[in-house]
Amino acid sequence: MAAGTLTLSSKLSPFPYSALAIAAYTEKAEIVYDEAATGISLDLNGSKIDTEDEIVHALAKAGGLSEDSAKAASFFALAQTLRTATAVPEIVHGLDSLDDHLAWRSFVVGHDITSADWMLWGALKSSTKIVGLLKNGKHAHLTRWYSHLESLETTQAALASLTAAKATKARGTKVAAGFALGLEGAEMGKVVTRFPPEPSGYLHIGHAKAAMLNQYFAKMYQGKLIIRFDDTNPSKERSEFEETILEDLELLEIRGDVVTHTSDYFDQLYELAIKMIESGKAYADDTEREQMQHERREGIASAHRNDSIEDNLKHFAEMKTGSTEGLRWCVRAKMSVDDPNKALRDPVIYRCNPLPHHRTGAQWKIYPTYDFACPMVDSIEGVTHALRTNEYRDRNPQYWWMIDALGLRKVKIWDFSRLNFIYTLLSKRKLHEFVNNGQVRGWDDPRFPTVRGIRRRGLAVEALRQFMLLQGPSQAIVSLEWDTIWALNKKVVDPIAPRHWAIIEDNKVPVTIKGGPSGVEVKSLPKHKKNPDVGEKKTVYSSTILVDQEDAKSFEDQEEITLMDWGNAIVRSKSVDSSGNVTSIEMDLHLQGDFKKTKKKITWLAQPSSEHPLIPVTLLDYDYLITKKKLEENDSIKDFITPVTEFKELALADANVKDLKKGDYLQFERKGYFIFDGENKEDGRLEFIRIPDGKAANLASKAGPAPSKETQPSATDGSSVITNTEDVTKMYKVDKVYGNNVGPEGHVTDMYKVDSIYKV
Repeated sequence: MAAGTLTLSSKLSPFPYSALAIAAYTEKAEIVYDEAATGISLDLNGSKIDTEDEIVHALAKAGGLSEDSAKAASFFALAQTLRTATAVPEIVHGLDSLDDHLAWRSFVVGHDITSADWMLWGALKSSTKIVGLLKNGKHAHLTRWYSHLESLETTQAALASLTAAKATKARGTKVAAGFALGLEGAEMGKVVTRFPPEPSGYLHIGHAKAAMLNQYFAKMYQGKLIIRFDDTNPSKERSEFEETILEDLELLEIRGDVVTHTSDYFDQLYELAIKMIESGKAYADDTEREQMQHERREGIASAHRNDSIEDNLKHFAEMKTGSTEGLRWCVRAKMSVDDPNKALRDPVIYRCNPLPHHRTGAQWKIYPTYDFACPMVDSIEGVTHALRTNEYRDRNPQYWWMIDALGLRKVKIWDFSRLNFIYTLLSKRKLHEFVNNGQVRGWDDPRFPTVRGIRRRGLAVEALRQFMLLQGPSQAIVSLEWDTIWALNKKVVDPIAPRHWAIIEDNKVPVTIKGGPSGVEVKSLPKHKKNPDVGEKKTVYSSTILVDQEDAKSFEDQEEITLMDWGNAIVRSKSVDSSGNVTSIEMDLHLQGDFKKTKKKITWLAQPSSEHPLIPVTLLDYDYLITKKKLEENDSIKDFITPVTEFKELALADANVKDLKKGDYLQFERKGYFIFDGENKEDGRLEFIRIPDGKAANLASKAGPAPSKETQPSATDGSSVITNTEDVTKMYKVDKVYGNNVGPEGHVTDMYKVDSIYKV
C-alpha cells in the first residue's frame, strides 16, 4: 500500500505525467491534488523530493522496479530533450531513434517496466505535438509501447483522477486520488473474490461499484471472480431476476468465472447449523419479534438462551417441517448478550419460511440468514477476500465469529465506502413507487440509477470503471456530485462519437445562399475530424438551407459568419414577423473569407427534397427525480418529487443518422452528446437522449411548472418487493445469458445483444 504522498496541481504545465503514472503503477504514493500547489512534491519515508526525475527514481526504487541505472540515465536525458523540444525535425529525430530502439524490445531497459519507461512515456504524453506525430503511423514500435503503458489499468485510473481533479475547479482544495488499491495478503494467482447479489430486483450504480471492484481485484491478481446469488429469502426472490442481473453485469462488461447460488449449499448449511447447536454455540428461540428486538437493544438474555442441546435440536427439527409450531421458532448464534457491538448480540442465523423457493421448490421450510450463510459459503467456495461496503463494518466481527465457531477456513474482509449521489434514490422501495405511479417508463428509464438506466442515459462502461477505481479504498460516506462521472464520460465518448447536425423544427429559418451551387451537391466528409476511423458521412449542399431560429436572431446585418464544413457567408438581409421571429434570410457566399475572424460558426442543413430528405428526430433531456439532495429516513417522497423531469425538442437531422444503431453515441454539434434510443413506434421519429457533459450549468434543475393530476398519478402502496418485470421498457435485444432454467414472466427489459455466457 501507499508509503508516501505525491502532491501536485492538475493545472501544472507541462504536466508531470511520469510521476503521476509511476505513483499509480508502484502504489507507493497516494496522489493528492492541491490546486494551490505551484509545483510537485513527494513525501516518502520522511524525505521530501520536488523534482520529477528524482521522484520517478525514488518511486521506482520503493516499488522494486529493476533497472540498469547507467542505461536509464541516457533515456532520462532523452526525455528531458523531448519535453523541451519545439522544432519538429528535432522531435522526429528523437522519435525515430526510440522507434528503432523498441523494434526488438518490449520495454526501454530490460524485460520489465522501469523508471526509464515511465519517464519517457510522461515526456511524450505531456507534448501535444508529439502525441499528434505518433498518430501519423510512422513509428509503429514506439506507438505500440506508448499505447501499452497508457492502457494499463493503473495508468487509466491515474488519468481518470487527473480528469476528476480538473473537473472540480476548486482552487486551494486538496483531493486524494483513490486508485492505489491492493488487497492485504493477496497472492498472485490465488485471489478469489465474489459478487453476491440477491435476485430480487435490478442492479443499480451502487451495486456496480461492488461488482467492478471484485472484477478489478480478480484480474489484478490473476484470480477468480464468483457470481453468487444470495437466494435465501423466497419471499422476495424470483428466478427471472437472476437472468436480468446477469444481463446487468453484461452491460457492465463483467463476467464471472463461475455462477453459484447460496441454495447450492443448503444441505451443508443445515449440517453446519446442527453442528453449531450441538457445540452449544447456537440455540432455538421463540421470543416474539418485538420482544427480541427490545432484549437485544437492552442487553437482556433470552429465556431460551440456556436451553439444553436436546431441546434446541428438537425445535430445529420442528422448524424444518414447517409446522405451525415450527414457524414460531428461529435459531440464534450464542455470541453475546450485552456486547457494545450490538451486531454480536445473539443474531438470528436460521428462520422459517413456508413459501416455495424458486430453485429448490418445497424441499426446504427453513433458510439461513445472510449473516450466517455468507461467511459459511465464502469459506466453502474458497473466497480469499470478501469485499463489503463499510456499512457492514460492525458485522465484520460477527462474520469472523461464525467461521471460527465452525473451524472453517478464514476469509479476509476488504471494506469500501458505499456509493451515494445527490438527488438520487437507491432504495428499491422508493424506486418502485416511481414505477408504480407511472412517473417513469420502467426500471431502465434514463432517470433511474439502475445499471440499465445509467447505460441508457449514455454512461459508458469505461467511464464508470474509471470512476469506481477513482473512489478506491475511500471510507468516506458522502453524497457525490454527478459532475465528475459525467466529465469522465465525456472524455470516453468524445473520441468515438460521430458528428451530426440537427435543426430545431420550431420556427426553423430558410436561408437563400447567393453564389451557392446551382443544384444539389453531395460531398463525403469525415464523421469525426480528429478520428478518421469513425468513418465518413454524406453532406448535402444547396442554395437553400435551414438554420436554427436562435442563430438567425443573433445575426446582424452585413455580418460575416461561418457555415461549418462549407465556408464563410455574409448576411445581407433578414425578414422578421410581428412576434420577433426571423422568417427568412439572404446571404452571399464568401468562400475566400477567413473563418478564424468570424465570431459565429453555425450548423445548417440543406433544404430537404424527396431525393435528400431530412430525418425527423426527438431530442430528450431529463432532470433529477427529486428536489432534495438527500432524502432522510422519515421524508415522504411525495413532498420532494420534481414536477417535470422529461423534456422534448422536435428537430430535423441529417440523413446520416439513419445508419446509427440503438445505443450508438453521437454528437449533434453545438447541441451536445447524445445516445440513440431507437425509433418511437407511435410517431416514427428517431429518439436521442442527451448525455450530461459534467458541466454544472447542464446538471442544474430544468424543472418547470407541476403537471396536472392527470399526468402525475398518486402514490400507491410502495411495496419493497418487485413483483413482476413488466414495468420495464424495452431497450436492446439480449439473448439469454443464464441458460434455459429461468424464464421471465411477462415483458422484461432487454439491453445490448450478447451471447449466452453461463450454462447452469
